[in-house]
Amino acid sequence: MNRYSLFHVTEFAYDGPVSESYNEVRLKPRQDASQSCLSFHLATEPAARASAHQDPYGNWVHRFNVMPEHRHLRIEADSVVLVQEPPPLPSNGIALRELDAQSDALDEYYDLLTPSVYVPHLPAVRGLVAEAERESGGSVAGFVRAATSLVYMRFRYEKGATHVHSSIEDALRTSAGVCQDFAHLLLAMLRMRGLPARYVSGYLVPLRATEEGASVEEVIGGQASHAWTEVHLPGEGWFGLDPTMGRPAGKQHVRVAYGRDYGDAAPVRGIYKGHAGQRLSVDVRVRPALDEEGHELLQETAAGPVEAAPVQEPPQQQQQ
Repeated sequence: MNRYSLFHVTEFAYDGPVSESYNEVRLKPRQDASQSCLSFHLATEPAARASAHQDPYGNWVHRFNVMPEHRHLRIEADSVVLVQEPPPLPSNGIALRELDAQSDALDEYYDLLTPSVYVPHLPAVRGLVAEAERESGGSVAGFVRAATSLVYMRFRYEKGATHVHSSIEDALRTSAGVCQDFAHLLLAMLRMRGLPARYVSGYLVPLRATEEGASVEEVIGGQASHAWTEVHLPGEGWFGLDPTMGRPAGKQHVRVAYGRDYGDAAPVRGIYKGHAGQRLSVDVRVRPALDEEGHELLQETAAGPVEAAPVQEPPQQQQQ
């Protein structure tokens, strides 16, 4: 089914008292023609009142402060989302040779064409772009497919190969990374070829083994928190691409936030006053609405705690 309940818990544990914690989260799923956020509830412990606004990319941002001393911070985001099957990636369309002539028409996507902190335009990426062109069949849609497949085939999934603040330089050096890195790599390839592309933060819902021959192990790394890429095809619109899975995004992909890169779409970030050591843990639970017999199903995925140095900025969640 395409109706999902999502429960995302982020916890910070401190080995001493901290105070004056200022936080912002991007955890509310997006609402548009292909996805409906039916409900959303945010709760914190210690309790804090949150304010909400939309950022320039249309993401919902909730801000809250915890001023008294505390030794832990728990953030719970509970959502119900209805996801429609996205349109398929076009099988044809404009030729690559025509793309350069349309560069002026793409000026409105300037921010999604230029380098960013996590997505620098490095010389090493040019070879990947050239290879994707050779395998494209000469069309823009063919290039997009080839670039997605190339990241999937050339880079291995390896937790710990990179960290939350890694740029594509780290993944290029080790030929390894996680979904956050693969999304950034694909962004670099698409942008360097003149295609507007944006980072997507969200969730990958596990399919049951009886559906389309898939299994819950499809959530590579064992965590539903996920990241992928969307590309704008001239005359066609936006299409999702998942380089971690090596295929277009589908009804399993629940979109939460867009941006130039991870920095614009981080699920949780904040600062606090204090010098205590800290530990971050994340737990994501995905509940499909009902099975064929009318019973609710629960698939739990969890990330183990990540040790962090005693600094004044809480560690951020790396999207797996």
